[in-house]
Amino acid sequence: MSCGVALAISLLLTDPNVAAAAALPPPAADAPVSVAGEPLFADIISRSGDLRGVVRDWMASGAADEPNFLTGAIFTGFKARAAELAALDMQGHLILKERGTDGDLKCILRGISEDMPKKVEAVESAASPAARRVALDELAYLLNDNVEVITAPPAPPV
Repeated sequence: MSCGVALAISLLLTDPNVAAAAALPPPAADAPVSVAGEPLFADIISRSGDLRGVVRDWMASGAADEPNFLTGAIFTGFKARAAELAALDMQGHLILKERGTDGDLKCILRGISEDMPKKVEAVESAASPAARRVALDELAYLLNDNVEVITAPPAPPV
């Protein structure tokens, strides 16, 4: 074994973070489990991230200021995808409600499901390019929130 490999191994073994992590007790059997890896919730995360990227691209490029933006295929397709995402969020809410678990996430998903169509409508009804930018920013924030609430570590019930 070379000296470099031996040194690297010894440094890994003396890392205080490794020792601290090893000293932690294992999680309790009844500790809340993240749903982020479940297929439905992973799909919500993926779709939200994709749509957030689209909104940010529109904001960066100024595409939303184009005269036919709202009637074009890109926006109408986005609108349909946002409606599908809102339906998935509601489905996630109903699943968590049926399980009787994770009250906060359950409520947040319902709220996002209800807010998504309103945020898209705000983009459509914006009276000026500045108002449309504000509406797009709020929509991007909601889509980001959709990702973050699912991927956040679950908290134990209070």
